[in-house]
Amino acid sequence: MDGRRWIPSREEFLFHVVPLAKEFKKRYLGLVKGKLDALILPDNSSRLLQEAWDKDWIVHAKKPFAGPDQVLTYLGRYTHRVAISNHRIKAIDDQQITFSYKDRSDENRSKTMSLPVMEFIRRFLLHVLPHRFMKIRYFGFLANNCKAKAILWIRRLMGKVMVILSFAGETIREKMLRLTGNDILRCPHCHQGTMMLIGRLQIDSG
Repeated sequence: MDGRRWIPSREEFLFHVVPLAKEFKKRYLGLVKGKLDALILPDNSSRLLQEAWDKDWIVHAKKPFAGPDQVLTYLGRYTHRVAISNHRIKAIDDQQITFSYKDRSDENRSKTMSLPVMEFIRRFLLHVLPHRFMKIRYFGFLANNCKAKAILWIRRLMGKVMVILSFAGETIREKMLRLTGNDILRCPHCHQGTMMLIGRLQIDSG
């Protein structure tokens, strides 16, 4: 994009291998450097690590076997879903929680498992990111600090009509209904009543 017209990329193009190789090298060697103290390595390990930094890395990227749709579906399970969906939870009492799962080692048959409450919570929290970690980071024209202006600029260069809508005043319930068509406060059993918060339960871990 030269600022005067939109220059589209080839349809089969996603990322250039040169910046992809640099990013892979940075992340891979960064992880190695962070674990040097815990590894048993030869005395010249620091020099070898520096030599690896100085080299140009090559990344071999090729099309996924099942196509891009399956890749996006796979990634979507991790980027836009919670650890376990509500419909998989089959029973809850003071002692344990029973939920359904697919046994990959048994031809993906659906089975149920019961866990003590605290063990279920422990496993659930393994899917919660640490403080200040972000699940998705955007860059380029989708970066947060320039996204609003960049998208308007790109659409103007492409000759697309922009309809600007303001959703700033939406509640979470309204936003989810607009984006997914699902009312998150609608009773999942009768599909008529509206769920309301009437109290909070405190679980004693002792």
